[in-house]
Amino acid sequence: MQLYYSPNACSLAIHILLREAGLPFGLVRVDLASHRTEHDVDFYTLNPMGQVPLLQLDDGGTLGEGAVIARYLAQLAPDAGLMPAPDSQAYWAVAQWQHFVATELHKGFTPLFNPQLGAEAKAVLRPALAAKFALVDRVLSSQPWLGGQQFSVADAYLFTVARWAGFVGLSLDGLVALQRFMQQVAARPAVQAALAAEGVA
Repeated sequence: MQLYYSPNACSLAIHILLREAGLPFGLVRVDLASHRTEHDVDFYTLNPMGQVPLLQLDDGGTLGEGAVIARYLAQLAPDAGLMPAPDSQAYWAVAQWQHFVATELHKGFTPLFNPQLGAEAKAVLRPALAAKFALVDRVLSSQPWLGGQQFSVADAYLFTVARWAGFVGLSLDGLVALQRFMQQVAARPAVQAALAAEGVA
C-alpha cells in the first residue's frame, strides 16, 4: 500500500494507524499548494478531491476520506485493536468520537487556516472550538482514551487535529487531561516513527 500524505495534515492520523497496525506501506508526499506529488504527478489524477490522505491499495485501487481509511486498516489488522468488535457498544462509542473529531474539531479548524478570513472573524470562531476541546478534556479526565480503555482510530485522529491548535493561535492551556493525552500518544513508538518519517516534531 502507498499512503499519499502531507506533513502535519490529517493524513498523519492514517500514517500513525498504519504503523500501529504493523502493516507494510510506502509514503508518497503531496504538496497541497501545487497538488503535485514528490514524483511530479498531478495529484488530482489520483484523487479528484485533491485531498490527503489517500491510500493506494495493493490491487491498485484507492481509498479516500480518513474515517473510511481508518476503519479499513482496523479491519485489515484486527489484532492491533484499533477498533472494538463490530456492533459492540464500544465500537459505536469509538465511531461516535471519530465523527466528532471529524465534524466538530477538524472542520472547526478549516476557517482558522483560511488566510482570507479576517482576524476579527477568527477571534469569534476560536472560543467555540475551544469549548469543544473542553468537552473532550472532560471525557479524558475520567478515561485514558476517547473510546474508553484502549487506544483507537479516534485517538490517532484527535492527536493529529489537536496539534493544529498552535498553528492558529488556539490556546488549550488548562485542559490538563487533554495535555496528558497528547503526551501519552506522543510517547507511543508508532507515533514517534510517523512524526520522524514526516519530519515534524
